[in-house]
Order: sequence, then structure tokens, then C-alpha cells
Amino acid sequence: MTRKPIDGEQEASDSTAKTPVVVDDLSKQIIEQLQQDGRRSYAAIGKAVGLSEAAVRQRVQRLLDSGLIQIVAVTDPLQLGFLRQAMIGINISGDAQAVADELAEIPEIEYVVLTAGSFDLLAEVVCRDDDQLLEVINRRIRSLDAVTATESFVYLKLRKQTYTWGVR
Repeated sequence: MTRKPIDGEQEASDSTAKTPVVVDDLSKQIIEQLQQDGRRSYAAIGKAVGLSEAAVRQRVQRLLDSGLIQIVAVTDPLQLGFLRQAMIGINISGDAQAVADELAEIPEIEYVVLTAGSFDLLAEVVCRDDDQLLEVINRRIRSLDAVTATESFVYLKLRKQTYTWGVR
């Protein structure tokens, strides 16, 4: 699979699922502007980075089309009534990717990652309360045939959460 180069990047062939996309300094500046405010107008971004509104629109569209960025609304689970969040460490026997795919289908699981170390997988869970968390862990995660053990890390308080990595 080959990706299209984005604004100054060299074309590279991708032998794995995803190859990091290299972007030029102007695209990085545009990304920083969008990380500060995803609703910022193309005209305002253009003024900040020294491009026309049309040039910014084209660059943003290429970044979106490449899958490098997404522009989304990020919610605060607590304000929406989801009072319990946890990271679940999961050990399995068998194919970790297949189990990760099964976990990804559970609506309360927001994040699934294959890991090296004490756990085979980590899954972030967002629930209304402890009863729903117990339901997810006991009936949906532990009931999967390949799951051999879980360990729950319940969030007591979130101190930092950012989405500004990757451009500095």
C-alpha cells in the first residue's frame, strides 16, 4: 500500500498497516491551530500561518483524507453522567488481535491497545456507574473464551488529558 505524500513529504511505501505521515512545518502549524480550536476558520488559520484560506482548506482536506487527523468533539464523560472510568489490563491465551477486535465491539470500551509487558491488552472503559463497570468486566470481557485474567485500574480523578501530541 502506498500513501500519497502530504505537502512536502517524500513518498514512501507502506509495508505495515500504517506508516507515519511526515508533514512540513506549515501543515504542522495548521494542525496546532486545529488542536487549539477545531472550529477555527480557514481564514483565521491562514492568517496565523501565512497562507490563503483556500490553501489552508486544501491542506486540511489532504490531512483528513490521509487519516493523519480527525476533527471531532471531545466530551467530558463526567458531565454526561458517566461517573466510572477504568483501564482494564487483560491477559489472554491465543490470538491477541482477535480478542482486541472482539473488545473493540463493546460500546463501553473506548480504547483497546495490544501491549508488551504484564498484560496482553489494555482496554479503557467508560461507564455510568460501578454496576455497569461490573457488567462490562464480568459478563462481556471475562466471558470471552481467550481471556485468562483481568486487572482493573479504576480512575479516581483525571489530572491531565491532551490531544496535542505529534507536531512539536
